[in-house]
Amino acid sequence: MENTDRVQLVQQKAEAYLPDMTRFLRDLIRIPSESCEEGGVIRRTIEEMERLGFDEAFIDPQGNAIGYMGTGDKIIAFDGHIDTVGIGNIANWEHDPYEGYETDDVIYGRGGSDQEGGVVSAVYGAKIMKELDLIPEGYKIMVAATVQEEDCDGLCWQYIHNEDGVTPEFVVSTEPTDGGIYRGHRGRMEIRVEVRGVSCHGSAPERGENAIYKMAEILREVEQLNENGCGDDVEIKGLVKMLDPKYNPEHYEDARFLGRGTCTTSQIFFTSPSRCAVADSCAISIDRRMTAGETWDSCIREIEELPACKKHGAKVTMYMYDRPAWTGLVYETECYFPTWINRESAPHVQAVADAHRALYGEKRMGHPDAMAKRERPLIDKWTFSTNGVSIQGRYGIPCVGFGPGAESQAHAPNEITWKQDLVCCAAVYALTPSFYRGKSDEDVCQFRAGKTNNDIK
Repeated sequence: MENTDRVQLVQQKAEAYLPDMTRFLRDLIRIPSESCEEGGVIRRTIEEMERLGFDEAFIDPQGNAIGYMGTGDKIIAFDGHIDTVGIGNIANWEHDPYEGYETDDVIYGRGGSDQEGGVVSAVYGAKIMKELDLIPEGYKIMVAATVQEEDCDGLCWQYIHNEDGVTPEFVVSTEPTDGGIYRGHRGRMEIRVEVRGVSCHGSAPERGENAIYKMAEILREVEQLNENGCGDDVEIKGLVKMLDPKYNPEHYEDARFLGRGTCTTSQIFFTSPSRCAVADSCAISIDRRMTAGETWDSCIREIEELPACKKHGAKVTMYMYDRPAWTGLVYETECYFPTWINRESAPHVQAVADAHRALYGEKRMGHPDAMAKRERPLIDKWTFSTNGVSIQGRYGIPCVGFGPGAESQAHAPNEITWKQDLVCCAAVYALTPSFYRGKSDEDVCQFRAGKTNNDIK
């Protein structure tokens, strides 16, 4: 088949499947599917895979829906997490988040952009590949509708890689990319800081040690760590320092590409014998976003070295995650999610880019209402975190992002996704294997933080 004919046929197929993709996505949105409660959408996804003629479709012990097209030994995978966050304050929604509505242009409802739309496009992209004989010889196409990402991104691929024994040649993440092709993102950690006090009667607080007051000092310094500059006159140098070659000589350029790291206090806890007593413990959670050059242990040490943490003997640790999947399986891991960047020249990145160029040209495309945020380079990076933290960050399996919807819609009330994006992504997915030139002999990673020294697979 001539290349021009193939491109036109893929476009025609993707457009023809829009009613089916719309129906499938609306079905998924109607089924509430917060993390660890995804059973309904997983079963609905398997039903769609079987209806479309996948060669294999099953649910693994963790509860991920896995489908294969083709029978080769080498795997090209498409990943999309099927779980969503909750709806938050229902008063912020203008319509039912689980029923919503559709117009000629958009589909409304929780999970449309983040990121059930990506699963829909991947399922239909694989269908188009099979229909048009676009699966390269020796390969099979894997579509993974994965669980627990919103709770613990990448946990699903720790299980798929280590327990299911799957190592794809590369993975396309179908997280929303605003029409772009994304080659990496910052990592993150969930850090806990604890201080102890001594309780006493609230009528004579001088007899005790108020743990909340100790934590108040630490809170101010955590804020300074995020907000301060890094001049010589600053005691607590801000995280912006990693953009400076003085503090990050090997990776400051990568850090500038990804953006600086950040930290913010996300939760606070305390214990006290009563409302009439001095608090005897206080703890906070810190959401730490990590740029290139930062490591899990450097981030822990950075908090430990804050003057108030040293003064009050604070205990600084990394959270662990052990919440059961919807199947009941517990697969414990640390709450550390490594930073990663691909080289732009990597074969898997260029395969997606070449498929996009063949179909839609060099620039991002989309519905006119979406284009305000799409006047950016075609190849770029995410602001948020994805399952790529395990796929490439932990294991070095090449990963690249291209998915329907917008980052700005993620976790927001009145979430929408554009139908045009579903078509575009299904078409690009269907063509990507045809443009893949094969595994590179060189390391495709430009930066990869890797694993910790803990006994975690």
